[in-house]
Amino acid sequence: MQTPPMANDPMAAASQPEPLLLGTYTPKIDQKGRMALPAKMRAQLGEGMVMARGQEKCVYLLPQTEFRRIAARIQRASMGNKATRSYLRVFLSGAVEGEPDKQGRVLVPQNLRTYAGLGSDIVVIGVGTRAEIWNKESWDAYLADQEEGYSDIADDVLPAVEW
Repeated sequence: MQTPPMANDPMAAASQPEPLLLGTYTPKIDQKGRMALPAKMRAQLGEGMVMARGQEKCVYLLPQTEFRRIAARIQRASMGNKATRSYLRVFLSGAVEGEPDKQGRVLVPQNLRTYAGLGSDIVVIGVGTRAEIWNKESWDAYLADQEEGYSDIADDVLPAVEW
């Protein structure tokens, strides 16, 4: 019988497929700052996850392996570059490790709720290797703003792919 790979084994992590977080969900944040993780995302995120400041005032929710990969890439960038140092400070100083409780809830720390303007009405979106937690009004405004140019930017963003 083969022993299953350990979660913190770098070789095992390298052989496992990257998460593919998809979809849009609208859980609530309760009075204690907890959010129920969408069931479809729980397995993809794994037991250890990290929340960090995201871009456009959202909160990134990453599997620990993905967070470590991103942090390592930033750290390998030139420390002589002021922008790199600044980004690394802001990104890592607000990051918090967490695990879901038995009901599948995670605590969204107050500093991250404040940063992203999160109240009880939130939106959780899957963005491939990470999820993002948005204030519902901010997400609705962002999506409405992006919809108009969505088709226009496809040629710039996507490689020449025939659909």
